[in-house]
Formats: sequence, C-alpha cells, structure tokens
Amino acid sequence: MSNFIEGAVDISRALVAGRRVTDFLSLQRDDEGATAPAPVDGDILDADSGMTIRSGRFTVIATARQADAVALVDRLGGFEPGATWNGTPLAAVDPQLLREQLLVADNDAALFAGTLAEVIAGPHTVTDAQVRHALHIAAIDDVVHALADGLASRIDAGGSNLSGGQRQRVRLARAVMSGPTVLLAVDPTSAVDAVTEARIAERLVRARRGRTTVVTSTSALMLAEADEVHLLVGGRLVVTGSHTSLLRQEPAYAALVFRGEAPDGPMSDGKGGS
Repeated sequence: MSNFIEGAVDISRALVAGRRVTDFLSLQRDDEGATAPAPVDGDILDADSGMTIRSGRFTVIATARQADAVALVDRLGGFEPGATWNGTPLAAVDPQLLREQLLVADNDAALFAGTLAEVIAGPHTVTDAQVRHALHIAAIDDVVHALADGLASRIDAGGSNLSGGQRQRVRLARAVMSGPTVLLAVDPTSAVDAVTEARIAERLVRARRGRTTVVTSTSALMLAEADEVHLLVGGRLVVTGSHTSLLRQEPAYAALVFRGEAPDGPMSDGKGGS
C-alpha cells in the first residue's frame, strides 16, 4: 500500500513536470518580424503611463505599488508593447540588438555558478580592475575582502552562499559592468542598509553620468540623487519634478517617501516643477 501511494505521487509529479516541458517546447517566437536597429540615443516614451524618459538623465520612478513599477519597466524594457525609443517602437527592434543597448536589472535575475569575477563579467571580456570598479559602484567591496580567494572565490548557483543584500549588490554590479546605453533597475537597493544605499546612489549616478538610467524606488536617498523624479499612481504619471520640489509641492509624494504610502485619491494636476 505504501509503495502504491508513493507511486501515485511520483506519477502526479511526473505529469506536472511533463506538461511544463511540453508547454515550453511548444512556445513560438512572436518577434521574428522585429528587425529594426536599436537607437543609440533619444528619449523613451511609454504611452500607457504618459511618461517620457529623457535621454542621458538619471531618472527615479516613485510609486506605492510595486506591480505598477514592474509593469512600467516591462514596457520600457521592450518585454511588453507600448513604449517607443527615439520614435521607434521597442517591439519592432531586433531583440538581440535591443539587449545590447538596453538592460533590465531585475532583483530576481538569475545568478549562475562560477567565480565572483565570472559572475560579474558575464559574457564580456574584462580585466580584474574593471570588475573591482563595478563591485565598488555596487558597494560590495566588503564581500570581496571577506571572501578567502577574492575575485576567484566560488559563487554557488543562485548566489545561495550569499546573503540577500549581497546577491542584490552582485546583480547590480553585473548590470553596471555591462555598460548599457539604457539601464532600467527595479528597486536595486531594497535589501541594503541606509549607509550602503547612500554609497550606491552616489556612485551609480557618477558612473552612469551622460547615459540613460531609470531606477524604481521610494528611498529618499536614491530620490535625492535623481535628475528627475516621476510620481506614478495607478499606473499613470501624475507629476514630474526634482525630489526637493516634489517634497514641497506634493503632500502625497512626501507621504510616499517618508511613510511608504500614498492616498488613492487625486494627487495633483501633473504640473509639478523641476
């Protein structure tokens, strides 16, 4: 009877796994008609939210709902339709060319096993000095010093031998190492302390100066470094300005930044200054 029950469980698991495999194998590409070259400059416009990401700026998007931020980044990153880059729909750009110019840095991005240097470098051929510079920007120098073999230290699959904050900083360092024309980072400092976050914000702005960078965050430390802040409510842009001007002019923005929440009602007429 015991063997019979165990066999039934194994069969049910095998069926579920089999369906996943067949579903994956049956997927069809829907981007075969996307052959346009990737722009190398220009603003990115998201029609759904009414938001324009200006070229060469360090932009921070503040929103009370993480789901709205993720949906926006999916469109700005070309994973979902709705955004244009310098007038070209992202959906029409050759995917390989697009990924060479535009990078989405997700908190859940996979970390493959290898040495720390290999994990940071990814497919790029870089020097140890370049890797150390990327690690410095992500304020993870302490991890390198703590590891017995430095850059040659082994990182397990998924970064399982690192803490949550360390994994987050390793992902950010890898994204910085890629040096994309456009970097989209989803809440890249949510798992670090305030001192570390301040260092990351300052160093990231300096390292990315002149290139388009978009960060989603409600941290005052990150918002204070922004060239431009967009306040998103219900998936729509309601006001744009500098961090200091929005704190003065938008009570709801101040509530979001300092208390992590915002009211559901109307917030402004969208004419905040910068």
